[in-house]
Amino acid sequence: MIGTHEFVEDERNQDVLIYVNGELFPRHEAKVSVFDSAFLVGDGFWESFRLHNGKLAFIKEHLARLQANAKALDYDLGVTPEALIDEVYKTVQANNMTTNDVHIRLMITRGTKRSPSQDPRTTISGPTIVIIAEYKAPARQGDAGLQLFTVHVRRGRPDVQDPKLHPHSKLNCVISCIQATKAGADEALMLDPQGFVSTCNSTNFFIVRDNEVWTSTGQYCLNGITRGNIIKLCKRNDIKIFEKDFSLFDVYSADEAFTTGTFGGANYISEVDGRVIGDGQMGPKTSRLKALYAELLDEDCPPEQADA
Repeated sequence: MIGTHEFVEDERNQDVLIYVNGELFPRHEAKVSVFDSAFLVGDGFWESFRLHNGKLAFIKEHLARLQANAKALDYDLGVTPEALIDEVYKTVQANNMTTNDVHIRLMITRGTKRSPSQDPRTTISGPTIVIIAEYKAPARQGDAGLQLFTVHVRRGRPDVQDPKLHPHSKLNCVISCIQATKAGADEALMLDPQGFVSTCNSTNFFIVRDNEVWTSTGQYCLNGITRGNIIKLCKRNDIKIFEKDFSLFDVYSADEAFTTGTFGGANYISEVDGRVIGDGQMGPKTSRLKALYAELLDEDCPPEQADA
């Protein structure tokens, strides 16, 4: 089994420069303190980007999510989100990255503490900011369907830990991934507190029934950028799309199913809990949305026009 985030090994990643608090370090020299808030108590959040035609794709949406997380966690970043994006571009440029198969992870923590403690008031530095840009081509090919396994771990209510947060503390998803892997699946399918289908452990989830596209209400999942773009594409192209409650009963008899995420785009699902979805192959609606998404990427990040 190959997970949705498995990538093709690339020797160039051994020599990438990593951004840590304004400086660039060779990969083996990039370090943060053992007193860092994220290491001690998981107090941090992150944002991911894909490079497309030399540009960061859907940067407006990613910036909005970054700002929302910083506000929710009461972080004083010390710089504007736009300035952080400039640092991301500096990191990409320092690594001479121009291909499309580049994945970037921006990680922000509350900073270094004077002693192990969950109390934010024990933080004695500004935020820790790390940017890792790597060459990452998805290992999963488009003709290989995903196999999902429904796990016992539920997506939590917002009064426990808001599922819209993008935190470093991802243990519920890690445990879900472990359970799915041990069941022989590629990824976990997670339910919400009421037992309705919510999301996968690292991607968002869609099904197709009777020519309609369904996804969860979004109340108990990370509202992914790619998820939002697929919803937008459906509305733009007169494809019926519903954000609604639905159960595994509806999933097992779906005509198609697929996942979405920044890293892999859209990937079709061939099987859920041992039930073959449709005929086990990529369906026409998924295929069309994949093509529309590729067009949207070029629309957002147009290729450079050669001089006449």
